[in-house]
Amino acid sequence: MIAAELTATRRLSPSQGWSSRTLSDVWAYRELLYFFIWRDVKVRYKQTLLGAGWAIAQPLMTMVVFTVFFGHLAKIPSDGLPYPVFSLVALVPWSYFASALGGCSTSLSGYQHIISKVYFPRLIIPLAAVIAPLVDFAIGFVILIGFMAWYRIVPGATILWLPALMLLAVGAAAGVGIWLAALNVRYRDVRYVVPFVVQLWMFATPVAYPASLVPGRWRAAYGLNPMAGVIEGFRWALAGGPAPGPITLVSAAVVVAMIVAGAIYFRRLEGTFADVI
Repeated sequence: MIAAELTATRRLSPSQGWSSRTLSDVWAYRELLYFFIWRDVKVRYKQTLLGAGWAIAQPLMTMVVFTVFFGHLAKIPSDGLPYPVFSLVALVPWSYFASALGGCSTSLSGYQHIISKVYFPRLIIPLAAVIAPLVDFAIGFVILIGFMAWYRIVPGATILWLPALMLLAVGAAAGVGIWLAALNVRYRDVRYVVPFVVQLWMFATPVAYPASLVPGRWRAAYGLNPMAGVIEGFRWALAGGPAPGPITLVSAAVVVAMIVAGAIYFRRLEGTFADVI
């Protein structure tokens, strides 16, 4: 008599919504996250004419245009700062946000051959797309420090808040990008909408103008734009601009809410990615 062999079958399926496994799964696959980040960095500079020079040229060229048209012709106030520094200190974090948001929104489609074959937390793909542009931010930040030295602007003790403000910028990109990444799997025209939205978003953010132009009774509501708190915080921390006040606090609350809600939405759709991507 031959004994029958019993085999157990285990089915792996993503959890629905946010759970304690969400962060633990990402941590368990952290080496894959590092690999995706390194891949995104290499792809960003592969077969490019200027390479990392784009991280310098983009904010610098935009700063020149803003200085000419908004600073000299339109006479937009700059809170007592030289307008080139006023605009560049906003353009460096904004360039990071725009780049991270664009890459994050289309990140899943670049890994469709892996998603349909191998299980891993899909959340690490948009996270890698958000972290990779920090290389560009670091390059642009060095140029910003050079401009500040040229204009003899020395940061005060407020610079200690800079890591928290940068974390807020990363959180804003991740919070919005996770939503867009999940939506782009089902609706491929999201990739065409994102550049247009980013352009409009920039003019709704105090990049070319100070938040002091917004009436006082609307300042807190203005902080519902998460990048408004980031930009005003950067000017305050680096160049000695006016304290952002409630704007940054409201922006921080919005970022936390977007990350939690975006992660829940992403995890609910995660099980369908392999079928529709």
